[in-house]
Amino acid sequence: MVTLAPDVLSFSRQSGLYKQNPGLMLPRICRNDWPPCRRPRIGVKQLFKKHACYLSLCLLAAPLVALAEQQPEASATPMQLALRQLAVACPAQAPQWNAPAQQLLQGFYRQQGEQVVWSVAGRLSSLQAQLAQLGDDGLDPGRYRLPLPTPEGEAPCTDIEITHQYLQALQDVHYGRLSQSRFEPLWRAQPLPDDRQTALLAIAVPGVENLARAFEQARPNLEQYRNLRQAYAHERQQALRHWPLVAGGPLLRPNMQDKRVPELIQRLYQGGYLPDPVASPDNLYSDDLVSAVKNFQIGHSLQADGVVGAGTLKELNISPSQRREQIRINLERLRWLAQDFEPNILLVNVAAAQLTYYQHDAVVWQTRTQVGRAERQTPLLKSRVTRLTLNPTWTVPPTILKEDKLPEIRRDQGFLSRHNLQVLDANGQPLAAEDVDWDRPGNILLRQGAGPRNPLGRIAIRFPNPFSVYLHDTPSQALFSKGPRAFSSGCVRVEQALQLRDWLLSPAERLRSNELLATGRTHEFRLSTPVPILLSYWTVQADDHGQLLYAPDIYGRDAVLSAALASKL
Repeated sequence: MVTLAPDVLSFSRQSGLYKQNPGLMLPRICRNDWPPCRRPRIGVKQLFKKHACYLSLCLLAAPLVALAEQQPEASATPMQLALRQLAVACPAQAPQWNAPAQQLLQGFYRQQGEQVVWSVAGRLSSLQAQLAQLGDDGLDPGRYRLPLPTPEGEAPCTDIEITHQYLQALQDVHYGRLSQSRFEPLWRAQPLPDDRQTALLAIAVPGVENLARAFEQARPNLEQYRNLRQAYAHERQQALRHWPLVAGGPLLRPNMQDKRVPELIQRLYQGGYLPDPVASPDNLYSDDLVSAVKNFQIGHSLQADGVVGAGTLKELNISPSQRREQIRINLERLRWLAQDFEPNILLVNVAAAQLTYYQHDAVVWQTRTQVGRAERQTPLLKSRVTRLTLNPTWTVPPTILKEDKLPEIRRDQGFLSRHNLQVLDANGQPLAAEDVDWDRPGNILLRQGAGPRNPLGRIAIRFPNPFSVYLHDTPSQALFSKGPRAFSSGCVRVEQALQLRDWLLSPAERLRSNELLATGRTHEFRLSTPVPILLSYWTVQADDHGQLLYAPDIYGRDAVLSAALASKL
């Protein structure tokens, strides 16, 4: 078998009979060297016969060409035809399917043999049951509306729409419904792998056989997430509590008498911190009430001193509905966090000012931290601890130099010597303080030498990032007993920083670093095994008994996230 002669191919293309069928084979009956069609040398009659030959043979070949073209279309299933042109086949649903969603749908059905999926008995009702359980994940099951049954001719579009809702639900519970980069951006030293569709299909395709297992696989495999989801599921089943506001006023200290004491008693009783709401007739802030306030303060990451001040009042007056919503939005944050969590990692919760070290997914060490103030926030980031600075010097960051140090120096140049600050030019060369015009100092640096008064203490723990932040020791140890602990200019101060060093180093490295620390001189010490570090932000967590621990929303992010989750977009 051979192909059509060029003349015939040209004719059939122009007539629409031949459309890209490179595998089509027909007898080569119209070549110029074939005797009946050989180019005539003389006469009109022979010329007419030649073209009549071409035309006759082309007419004979045309049905074969058309048949070859029509056969694949005739064998295509309605699902295949719908998937090839979703916008045309399913115009009612197509507007909600952007390009990534269409690619995901096509990838799903490709692995399903391009057949309808949800006609299997019991499968659709099982999906409906799993979607209803998304309420325990803090997601709105109403967002994943399944279409009503449709006429047989529209069955592919209905099946595709159900699959779209299925895939969207899995994606939201696995990665989060909102984009972290839009609401609480996290800088990463190494970008996350861009294989979300592959990962999602690996759950979704086999998951149609066992939908409960598919949704369980999609949920973050984090203890923090499981505990908080369980606590939220319990809260949703309870009637919403009601408690009164506690009025503002002066500090309420133990053994004081105050007309606000009855309000405080009712608030703590309704919150479960007091066994009964009986108030003393003289409105005494009694020992039992002080103890209840201290427990409240511990449960809300406040300084447990029993003193009711502005910070404690603010947390007392957050309403029950707000507290429940706080749990919901932090489930979303933990879905984000799960993408960056590793079995061995340093995890800093900026809101709670707490550092936790994990090894093989288990907590092995935990300590308190001090983080950036609201106007100088600690950035969220993922990096790797690569080196330690032992006996560090401190080069004053430009913002602190401008806003904090220069005003002090202008008032009294003795400030420099009292704080062991050296003045340097842009090249790091020493300058005499009296030679600097402190009203217009230009491009200078201030550097504080190593020593007990250095703000970085005895050790700084470094990791690559564009914000010039790091973990470090501090001489301001008393601030670790406060709460909330937002005192720094962006870096993270670590309580018992040398113990953290011990966890990061091998025994031989610890011995060597101790020798270098003893010299009192500054040394850079590289870790043989870098350790991942994640600075994240969440304002409530639960232990494995369902006990909730809240943290003040020091950067005011909860309300924005709550509004975004409540939106219909």
